[in-house]
Amino acid sequence: FSRDKVPDHLDAIVIGSGYGGLAVAVMLSKAGKRVLVLEQHGKAGGCCHTFNEKGYEFDVGIHYVGQMEEGSILRMMIDQLTDGQLQWAKMDSPFDTLILGDPDVGKRYYLHSGETDYIQGLKKQFPGEEAAIDRFVTLVKKVSKGCPLLAILKMLPIPLVMFLHRSGLLALVCPFFRMLSKNVLNVVAEITSNADLKAVFTYIFPTYGVIPSKASFSLHAILVEHFFGGGWYPQGGSSEIVFQSIHIIQRAGGIVLTKAPVQSILVDPQGKACGVSVKKGQDVVNIYAPVVISDAGIFNTYEKLLPNELKVLPGKKTPQNSVS
Repeated sequence: FSRDKVPDHLDAIVIGSGYGGLAVAVMLSKAGKRVLVLEQHGKAGGCCHTFNEKGYEFDVGIHYVGQMEEGSILRMMIDQLTDGQLQWAKMDSPFDTLILGDPDVGKRYYLHSGETDYIQGLKKQFPGEEAAIDRFVTLVKKVSKGCPLLAILKMLPIPLVMFLHRSGLLALVCPFFRMLSKNVLNVVAEITSNADLKAVFTYIFPTYGVIPSKASFSLHAILVEHFFGGGWYPQGGSSEIVFQSIHIIQRAGGIVLTKAPVQSILVDPQGKACGVSVKKGQDVVNIYAPVVISDAGIFNTYEKLLPNELKVLPGKKTPQNSVS
């Protein structure tokens, strides 16, 4: 980052180059907007970036991705965000191995690609648990199908959504909402008493970072169903996702700059975001744009980047003030 690298006449500034930030920058760029992406670290991409150690390249977040077969909705979305230049390699089946206990002598269980092979593979490894496996897979499929309803609810008036929730209608018509308040551990315990099978059913929890006793089964079901078809890996490594995306931003006149720690979001007298301040050595550089998008996370955005007068929202309390 340096001030002279910032393009003139910016349409938007994106704080953070995790793939959420890069994706929205790409979409704006495809709409003809000039976007500046600012990343405080030395590499762009967040969990998509890679690092080298002793001649080997390591990724930091993307170990494999599901549903990347040709023609899938997710594949079409990624193709749009990378101009179709990113290629995906299908992983071998089994695509994952679960080891319980010591890595050398512990029990090993294998997860196969494809729903049929996934189910049959588990049944061969857990004889006598066929009914539990069928019940688990059926529940996962029913619950995960309700996920798209979340997007529809976001387009409805908030009072209507609150009514549907408080009246119990959402839970009544959709298993996804019915299972939201049930944790993974309790649901799995109702399906089987086999400790190893419970571990297989719940093993994917590090993907979303919440232990099974505290994780919503609806969230868990989305991830399990996502990998029924197996795993894919971006050819060339996860940094290829970043590379192909940045190219689109640059083509539209924008740029992605690293080592650019944003200190605060600037607001005009009407309280509307109008730019950001970036620390450069001992100096602070102000950059202006009509749109500011934060991909730094909700807590970082509200607690570290917004001016004090904008931190207090209806229903949010701070040590200085409270509004109900």
